[in-house]
Amino acid sequence: MRKKILSFLTLLTLPAFLAAQEEEASETAAEAVLNAGDTAWIIVATTLVMLMTPAGLALFYGGMARAKNLLNTIAMSVGGYIVAGLVWVIIGFSLAFGPDIGGGILGYDGLFLANIGMDKLHGTIPEILFAMFQLTFAGITLALISGALIERLKFSTWLIFSALWVIAVYAPIAHWVWGGGWLGSDGVLDFAGGTVVHINAGVAGLVIVLLLGKRADFGKAIFPSSVSFTVLGAILLWFGWFGFNGGSQLAADAIASNAVLVTNIAASAAALAWLIVEYITYKKFTLIGIASGIVAGLVGITPAAGFVDTIGAFVIGIGAGVFSFYAVNSLKKALKYDDSLDVFGVHAISGIWGAIATGIFANPAINSAGTGLLYGNPSQVLIQIEGIVATIIYTAVGTAIVFGISSLITRGARVSAEVESQGLDETEHGERAFNLR
Repeated sequence: MRKKILSFLTLLTLPAFLAAQEEEASETAAEAVLNAGDTAWIIVATTLVMLMTPAGLALFYGGMARAKNLLNTIAMSVGGYIVAGLVWVIIGFSLAFGPDIGGGILGYDGLFLANIGMDKLHGTIPEILFAMFQLTFAGITLALISGALIERLKFSTWLIFSALWVIAVYAPIAHWVWGGGWLGSDGVLDFAGGTVVHINAGVAGLVIVLLLGKRADFGKAIFPSSVSFTVLGAILLWFGWFGFNGGSQLAADAIASNAVLVTNIAASAAALAWLIVEYITYKKFTLIGIASGIVAGLVGITPAAGFVDTIGAFVIGIGAGVFSFYAVNSLKKALKYDDSLDVFGVHAISGIWGAIATGIFANPAINSAGTGLLYGNPSQVLIQIEGIVATIIYTAVGTAIVFGISSLITRGARVSAEVESQGLDETEHGERAFNLR
């Protein structure tokens, strides 16, 4: 009799017990769980992106500078990455991915990553790894700006500017797009940094160029110190960009794989387009043109990498190569601004094209988070333009203010005419790139 009663009670409570188990299982599934594969991939992607700045970008820019300024040009990339990395850990990450007011006014939740514990996750990877991955993005964005300013800026001014700019300009833009801010909430698509990184850096470079003034010998033929360095730097950037774009999915999955594929397609298409237009214009196939086309294509595909298919990548690459070629060879000459290594022409122009093209070619079959004009959502183009315009305005104003403060601290940002003539390698660093005598 007792067994029958227990069996009856068990039958009565079984549905409730099963429901409780199901609810507990659902709650567990909803909780973030560390994924070893995702974590391993993002560790690799982080190292790839890190390689882009103090190696790839340093060589790419250094090779295009004159021999007397090669070391200084490299030092600006390396020094900028160092400063950005420290500032990012102290306060930058907290500003970019911490709390805010109304999606726009930034707060912070702890200095020195104080609120990130070893067991805290961002999706399926450790939060500390996410912070490090994002650190490399802040570092390269800042370093990109330096290419516009070489051969005439005090190194001390650059270091101070680097620290202030990451806090006042980069962190807010990153938050607005990626950190839960208003642009992301409005639906702006920027998979890996077309807006946050490239438009941001290109506009900042142009603003400083206009404030700093032209080099004394602007308009004269300038011979690169090493075309080989520049091509090698472009290849290292290309290599690192697989981590830049593929890693931005923060998972080892099909979208990350697609991002790697379309990155390669766009870089190749842009390089070929640049070469064709260059040959039509100048009857030469230059290695600088190949390197510049590669980078333009990489920039163009960056915001779109997680959203577009192979056809979209091909069109984006061609557009980036053509638009940046004419920006560098026609627009710059017409407006006569001294953007030393064409940061605005390559990064801002291809970044703008890539951001708009994302709104056109975003394919929901690739990523359900993005649907573009060609797939029935024409409003996405307008949303992309909103992100572009907001970034240009904020970056232009913020950069001008930060540069002005940096110049006051160092009692002028520009080196003397004598130092500029002699070269910044010896005057700023006391070294030579090539000791041939």
